[in-house]
Amino acid sequence: MSVSVREATAEDQLDVRRVLDAAMLDVRDDLGERIEAGDVLVASDGDRDSMLGALVLVPRDSGAHIDAVAVRRARRAQGVGSALVRAAAERRTPLTAAFDPGVRPFYESLGFEISPVEGEDERFRGRYDGNGE
Repeated sequence: MSVSVREATAEDQLDVRRVLDAAMLDVRDDLGERIEAGDVLVASDGDRDSMLGALVLVPRDSGAHIDAVAVRRARRAQGVGSALVRAAAERRTPLTAAFDPGVRPFYESLGFEISPVEGEDERFRGRYDGNGE
């Protein structure tokens, strides 16, 4: 399956919310602003009406933080999330993320340096500097 990634538009906002909600991720209050700023990416299989996943970035002084990345359940483990993160890394590095143990292998496979979050046994943080290390 070929996945294309593009910046979200204002017309995508409801679909982005749906994808994030379905993954049980909190939807940012400033999602519209993030879309307008070009900080939300969406993935499709070529059909503009078929959103497979979404990624929300929060810009930092240097790079950006992945606030959320979600893929429709039926399309998971097919490279959609990886395509979203790679596209984000092409736009901004370093990238950081905070996540639960269950998605650690996903971030490791993309080359993120992983460390535990101090004081939280069940959370990790990752950093990607753009060089695969």
